[in-house]
Amino acid sequence: MFDTLSDRLSAAFKNLRGKGKLTDADIDATTREIRIALLEADVALPVVKEFIAAVRERASGAEVRGGLNPAQQVIKIVNEELVNILGGETRELRMAKRPPTVIMLAGLQGAGKTTLAGKLAKWLKETRHQTPMLVAADLQRPNAVTQLQVVGERAGVAVFAPEPGNGVGDPVDVARKAMDEARAKQHSVVIVDTAGRLGVDEELMKQAADIRDAVSPDEILFVVDAMIGQDAVTTAQAFLDGVGFDGVVLSKLDGDARGGAALSIAQVTGRQVMFASNGEKLEDFDVFHPDRMASRILGMGDVMSLIEQAERTFDAEEAAKTAAKLQKKGGKDFTLDDFLAQMQSVRKMGPLTKIFGMLPGASQFKDQLENFDEREIDRIEAVIHSMTPAERADPNIINGSRRARIAKGSGTEVATVSGLVERFFEARKMMNAMATGKGLPGMPGMPGMGMPGGGARKAKQQAQQKKSKRGSGNPAKRAKQGKPAAPQPGELPAAFGGAGQTDGDFELPDDLKKMLGGGQ
Repeated sequence: MFDTLSDRLSAAFKNLRGKGKLTDADIDATTREIRIALLEADVALPVVKEFIAAVRERASGAEVRGGLNPAQQVIKIVNEELVNILGGETRELRMAKRPPTVIMLAGLQGAGKTTLAGKLAKWLKETRHQTPMLVAADLQRPNAVTQLQVVGERAGVAVFAPEPGNGVGDPVDVARKAMDEARAKQHSVVIVDTAGRLGVDEELMKQAADIRDAVSPDEILFVVDAMIGQDAVTTAQAFLDGVGFDGVVLSKLDGDARGGAALSIAQVTGRQVMFASNGEKLEDFDVFHPDRMASRILGMGDVMSLIEQAERTFDAEEAAKTAAKLQKKGGKDFTLDDFLAQMQSVRKMGPLTKIFGMLPGASQFKDQLENFDEREIDRIEAVIHSMTPAERADPNIINGSRRARIAKGSGTEVATVSGLVERFFEARKMMNAMATGKGLPGMPGMPGMGMPGGGARKAKQQAQQKKSKRGSGNPAKRAKQGKPAAPQPGELPAAFGGAGQTDGDFELPDDLKKMLGGGQ
């Protein structure tokens, strides 16, 4: 969703590279580009004006103008201001002191409230260990009750639906009865799915207010379709004035809209975005972290979210066993069965393009990510499943005749089988290097990360030798030497717009390039 905005901001920051000092002209040009980027992203005009004023004021400070690397400091300012307009700190759900906690969902028709109710229930059940119950209080939209029952079954949570819906039943009475049901069945959370409309009207407001008064919710969450642009802000403000809400949930954050709603709604309404839905599956739901979203927009990735997803997906005991295999005998104990298991675990985290997109600097190989075919993983699985246990345990025995048999069994070409075996050996070599602290092939080592013998000392000596060859850290002297200035301590990495290296210096490992390129 934020690709266009990220590209425009990156272009604005590039113009600052190599400058030893910021001038008024530099600040004007940069803030002008940022302003255009935000307006093109459909951010509300009052938010843009406030944002640009804050960036301009801070960028004009003497500590920035006198800095050696103003580009990094401007990026830091923009990042902090983005966090501010996105809501500042992460806001958690307020839980009732005495269960059940009541959460009421509201919003326009088509915003995705019913599906989001299931996502929220599943998230509460699996990450907060709650016992949620969904309440079908949308009795007007055709088959809304049935849809909620299906979603509840998929999420593995109870659904209270005493009325058939389709225009039959009183939603306020259903909400009131749901509270008695929750107390009787000892549900710790009640999630009330309410009806939406094609637009904000008096009937919607009155019904929502009546349900609110009947159940006294601990949280009222306004569900907003992130793809409707500035209209999302108008709708949210109207609902805030008419009924009131405590937090915002952005749905369809994986769409191709320009993202203005996410950047505007918290600042305009004064209510924070609490959750984000970014896919069709019930697992595609997470807490909204303003700082992480700002990092994504600026192309810095979202490593923390990636780590949290991995912790939820990977089995710690199995991961330890795999690491042990990779550290021994040069990783030769790591088999194709292990490779397949690891690949399947990664897939559980979501689409690979989404996972790689969370890595810092991913915007620099965005085209490769977009062109990556997820079906390539299915073909890899088919090829491995067509092998015998002996072949999966020792791929070295896979000769020409075996490759022909495997290709026929998996419905692929012999070249595909050969490519997979070759990439497996390369991947195993790469993972062994990482597990033993030697770094990726073709990339610097990682001193102190379990390198055998004097490895850490040797790596430190190599780093000092390289440092001595870099030349002066003074930008003026550096320019005479024809080399870019080295990043200073505490600065942002060059891949994020710093002056330490150019875009062309950022390289993916060869085996990752091959995977993204489908083995080409």
